Amino acid sequence: MPSPNELYDQAIDLRDAGDKEAAVSKLKEAVEADPEHTLSHGLLARLCVDLGQFDDAMMHARRVAELEPEDPFSYTALSVIYQRCGRIPEAEDAMARARMKQMGIE
Repeated sequence: MPSPNELYDQAIDLRDAGDKEAAVSKLKEAVEADPEHTLSHGLLARLCVDLGQFDDAMMHARRVAELEPEDPFSYTALSVIYQRCGRIPEAEDAMARARMKQMGIE
């Protein structure tokens, strides 16, 4: 069985070839094998938005923030996903958290 990193790499190749659905499938395999595989959750969030799977996109973006709570970029990415899903208040909250993390507050 391929490792989560190998599955992630395969998903990148599939995405680059234009097959986002197959890429999502590979990434889901990766997070099943390793629920803490942050890279896979992050790419899943972006691809799910592209495919109109907004609930899944937000779930995976939130998971990245849970796994990397001290990384301001986690919250910036979460904010972008919320924006693309039309969830503006949540996007603003996530961006505020990103700013606080950048300033070392919280």
